[in-house]
Amino acid sequence: MAGLEELTAWVDEVAALTKPDRIEWIDGSRAQHDRMLRQMVTEGKLIKLNPEWRPGSYLARSHPSDVARTESRTFIASQREEDAGPTNNWADPTEMRATLNGVFDGSMRGRTMYVVPFSMGPVTGPFSRYGIQLTDSAYAVVSIDTMTRVGSAVVERIAEGAPWVRTVHSVGAPLQPGQQDVSWPCNEEKYIVHYPETREVWSYGSGYGGNAILAKKSFALRIASVLARDEGWLAEHMLLIRVISPEGKAYHVAAAFPSACGKTNLAMLRPTIPGWRVETLGDDITWIRPDADGRMWALNPEAGFFGVAPGTGESTNVAAVETLWGNTIFTNVALRPDGDVWWEGLTDTPPANLIDWQGNPWTPASGRPAAHPNSRFTVAASQCPQIAEDWEAPEGVPLDAILFGGRRATNVPLVVESTSWTHGVFLGSTISSERTAAAEGTVGELRRDPFAMLPFCGYNMADYFGHWVRVGQGLRYGAAPRIFQVNWFRRGADGRYLWPGFGDNSRVIEWIIRRIEGSAPAAETPLGRVPRVDDLNLEGLDVPAEDLAELFAVDPASWLEEAALTEAFYDTFGTKVPAALRAELEALRYRLRAVAS
Repeated sequence: MAGLEELTAWVDEVAALTKPDRIEWIDGSRAQHDRMLRQMVTEGKLIKLNPEWRPGSYLARSHPSDVARTESRTFIASQREEDAGPTNNWADPTEMRATLNGVFDGSMRGRTMYVVPFSMGPVTGPFSRYGIQLTDSAYAVVSIDTMTRVGSAVVERIAEGAPWVRTVHSVGAPLQPGQQDVSWPCNEEKYIVHYPETREVWSYGSGYGGNAILAKKSFALRIASVLARDEGWLAEHMLLIRVISPEGKAYHVAAAFPSACGKTNLAMLRPTIPGWRVETLGDDITWIRPDADGRMWALNPEAGFFGVAPGTGESTNVAAVETLWGNTIFTNVALRPDGDVWWEGLTDTPPANLIDWQGNPWTPASGRPAAHPNSRFTVAASQCPQIAEDWEAPEGVPLDAILFGGRRATNVPLVVESTSWTHGVFLGSTISSERTAAAEGTVGELRRDPFAMLPFCGYNMADYFGHWVRVGQGLRYGAAPRIFQVNWFRRGADGRYLWPGFGDNSRVIEWIIRRIEGSAPAAETPLGRVPRVDDLNLEGLDVPAEDLAELFAVDPASWLEEAALTEAFYDTFGTKVPAALRAELEALRYRLRAVAS
């Protein structure tokens, strides 16, 4: 039981620093979960929604200053600065520990410190990982309880000697005796600090999202990416789906998209082409491991969805809307007069009167959003109507394809297949979205988000690129997932989207599956392999021929300009970018010049 002694000693140590009034261990029971929800309603920290419309559901309103991840205050406190790399905020671990000891001293005074044991992945799964979060936020507790597997079974595993990650969170708002609490306690000073060598996360000052639910981005990506590097697997910001063909064959696809690029819509895709089905396995994080036979297996380590509400509606993602029928915590959405919720995009026509996310009256003439653009829903994945029956299979599923995508108005075709694993890693390393100037038809300024991991990689991204290359070298020939780049957002010269997107993205997925099967041809371009227009299933789709041509057009001059931008991006990492990716860049330039001449 040495593991249990180590755990209790650590809890006592943090309690001595933060000085809570009491300590409560979370056992994962429904009774404890419901009691905490009722208590937060009594304290004015949650609003209970009308059970007729949204049973078992609640609305939280954050402080206006605490509405999103705080990237500028997120740190990687590695022993060496070069291990954090130029895309992370590095902090000296010794100095940061001294700083955090200062802000955490007495930070939980007047509050309860909750001990939350959680598992990423099924508790007894061979690839699951365990963590403990200490927090003074009941909102964080009920959110973690939805997003992970929480309970005494995790403590039993730790007591048996399983390794675990330490996470500590405080809203940074101690209470003096008799002081009245506020509905959303937080602090203007914020820190989200990761110690990769010691597998720790310390978060202070924020009660929102990934700043407070430390099992999510902090553990499952930033710390897990370091674990994956050290142990030979991949921790990725990817959705995971099963695609079932009309012939009944199942294929598993993971996809990495930056925010606002259609990730949740693809995770819950409902194909518009007959005979095809998609089952949801995960919407945000995927852990991928090679097996002894050189094939890759993918696992969603989460138990819930923490999704962005605005833009989620019956016309864009009916499966997500159906998932939110009840037992959901909404944060910073608007409240309807009938006690239900609303946000921009839920319906085409907004209600005549609402209470906005800050608690103020709202009408369509108010001139401001009713819901915050980053408002959220937290709900169990099991409520998704198209969740796969085996979505909690402890070993995961065999992975057939990996997709990378960004929001590109120009240049990037609708779909490109890589010619090799290394070429696919090159595509992933160049993922970007264009800023608003790009709508004018120039390459524009690119916002880089390689692998959709720029905010979430716990170490130097150039080393991360190298890790991807090395993992591929260990895969059996013919068994590695095929890698594709997709772009649903290409625009014409008049600014129109050229592709309808949403459910019609299944037509691209169909071509990808047929490529895996070996039954669909492809055309060679300097960028990689693309479908010929006749190879796409366009039945019932009214897309002009000139739009289809533009969707796959490759302009060598514009791509040579983009290659220069890629080289400049690589140069920010100095000599750390793998030589294999530099070679892929030069090969791209060679092919572009050959076409241009």
